[in-house]
Amino acid sequence: MFDVESVRKDFPILQTQAHGRPLVYLDNSATMQVPECVLDRVAEHYRTSNANVHRGMHYLAHASTDALEKARRTVAAFVGAPDERGVVFTRGTTDGLNMAARGLAHLVQPGDRVVVSVMEHHSNFVPWQQLCFARRAEFCVVGLDENGDVDLGELARVLAGGAPSKGGFAPSAERPAGPGPVRIVAMTGCSNVLGAVLPARKVADMAHAAGALFVLDGAQIMRHGVVDMAALGCDLLALSGHKMGAGTGIGALCGTMEALELLEPRDFGGEMVDQVVPERTTWEELPLRLEAGTPNYVGAIALARACDYLTELGREDVAAYEDELVAHALEALSEVEGLQVLASPAKRAGLVSFAIDGVHPLDLCTMADARGVALRSGHNCAQPVLDWYGLTSVARLSPAFYNTHEEISYAAEQVRKISALLRSAR
Repeated sequence: MFDVESVRKDFPILQTQAHGRPLVYLDNSATMQVPECVLDRVAEHYRTSNANVHRGMHYLAHASTDALEKARRTVAAFVGAPDERGVVFTRGTTDGLNMAARGLAHLVQPGDRVVVSVMEHHSNFVPWQQLCFARRAEFCVVGLDENGDVDLGELARVLAGGAPSKGGFAPSAERPAGPGPVRIVAMTGCSNVLGAVLPARKVADMAHAAGALFVLDGAQIMRHGVVDMAALGCDLLALSGHKMGAGTGIGALCGTMEALELLEPRDFGGEMVDQVVPERTTWEELPLRLEAGTPNYVGAIALARACDYLTELGREDVAAYEDELVAHALEALSEVEGLQVLASPAKRAGLVSFAIDGVHPLDLCTMADARGVALRSGHNCAQPVLDWYGLTSVARLSPAFYNTHEEISYAAEQVRKISALLRSAR
């Protein structure tokens, strides 16, 4: 049995009083809290080993560099990267996806296709959209089936040259006869609005059969079981530390060496170069050539400690307990009059998004906050999928493994009371 009371002791912030009420923090899809062991590891490094990495020849420089490269090995093992050099530290998932889109742009020619789904976070939508605008390629947006999962039938048609349900930008003057080849398929492992878990291996196999690279947005999926690059078949995987208990400003773009070798450097400066002369510059080997400037090495060390912490707890156990909390939330929210849960995917993870007749999500979440409950309202940086459902805003409840069933019940009861109050006021 998952010992949530023991786990909660690792997160002192959970003892916070919010507006005079015990904090019930249910906004973990946005940012997870940081455990003491990660905070301690950051403090320890600054106290005992801090120095800039890869450059100095003194004791602290070696100690700091060793800690960074150990962190790289830890993250590689955590995600199943085939080579530790296949972990490039970034500022987060958004940074990693932009690095991928810009780095792969040279592969995309006028009329070629890049494929995403309508349920993408803007971070895995806009970079590929802008790449297509710049390269005069076709931006193909695959829709959802009746349950809220990616429509694999439509994906197959698009990969075979058929028309997508959304998107399809390609200037006619640049379009070759017939549809161009698909170069990249980029999809989220788990929707931050629907909670729908992508059948990533199936999508990867479909992409590869069409000759395309498969890029996985891992922001929302990393806490929900073992995410193994080799098993999922992804060429590139982007993730964020702050979704995993590592704090903000750190993430990684992980990939096969073959895929990462395709990336042209996006940023230029110190450490990523081999030789610089007026006539030319040559680049360092991977991963350094994609890590210009001083990296967030302390953030990387924190990310590695967070990976170890999740491993120590048991990644499958963490995911199973979070699934229990989500199932409890679905049942408890079903008691709320006029509440509609978005989607009923084959596999849901991490969150429940909902709309209530006659109740604006902003009003609901503001009043919930006054009662100590932290929820999320808005479009959640995923406007295309809300448009798919004819909405502009939703409320979202997203537990983590340190939340309790009692907190879920309390939050659902406040949603019921507040929605009734708001409807009566109108």
